[in-house]
Amino acid sequence: MSRNLTADLAADLRNRIVDGVIQPGEKLPSENTLISDFGVSRTVVRAALTRLQAEGLVETERGRGSFALTPPSDAPPATPGGRPVASTEDRLHLLEFRMGVETEAAALAARNRTDRQLRAVGTALEAFAGSSGHPAHAMKSDFEFHRAVAAASGNPYYSDCLAALGQTMIAMPRTRLMTGVEHYARDHFDQVVLEHRSILEAIADGDGAAAAAAMRSHLANSRRRFKASARPAAQRDASPSDS
Repeated sequence: MSRNLTADLAADLRNRIVDGVIQPGEKLPSENTLISDFGVSRTVVRAALTRLQAEGLVETERGRGSFALTPPSDAPPATPGGRPVASTEDRLHLLEFRMGVETEAAALAARNRTDRQLRAVGTALEAFAGSSGHPAHAMKSDFEFHRAVAAASGNPYYSDCLAALGQTMIAMPRTRLMTGVEHYARDHFDQVVLEHRSILEAIADGDGAAAAAAMRSHLANSRRRFKASARPAAQRDASPSDS
């Protein structure tokens, strides 16, 4: 009985994180709130949080509570009045915006990058390629890859733009956050690695047109993957009050 309650609570919190209801870096409800809302014991709550910690979806800080997918420590504070990215529509709009910004950043990176900046892009790619079993690490290293490309453009406004968006700009398909053999789509992850590698190779070759095309293709594919993975959840959760 207790085991099922733990799994149910973990699944509910996991879905909130995956669907963006709980944003990266946002504090989860307190233990007392979860106990009250779900009618479970403190032991069940702590077991569910431990499970999410093992999946890399939650980090717990002593004395402060539990947080979802904590962003990089050097991320800037939230901009007052900044637009939240909480819904599927928000994330699709953000991917469209990123296509316009990052495509040109990649083209500039191919022309302007230094050897050090190229190494930074490669390092971020390898970190991402090695993060397949840990969604929190994957999200962070995915962001670091795109931020390294922006830095390699030589134009600080691109870097500032991505820094302002923060790690939440990474629109992960549910399959990359739902760990476990039954949920985790390794083929999708491997495809993203290949797309990142195509961007890196074009930048290394100094081919601006190829770098722009590779980035646009990657973000278009990311949009398609995210839209496809979000559709079942949207259909499941739709109700007359959802408008």
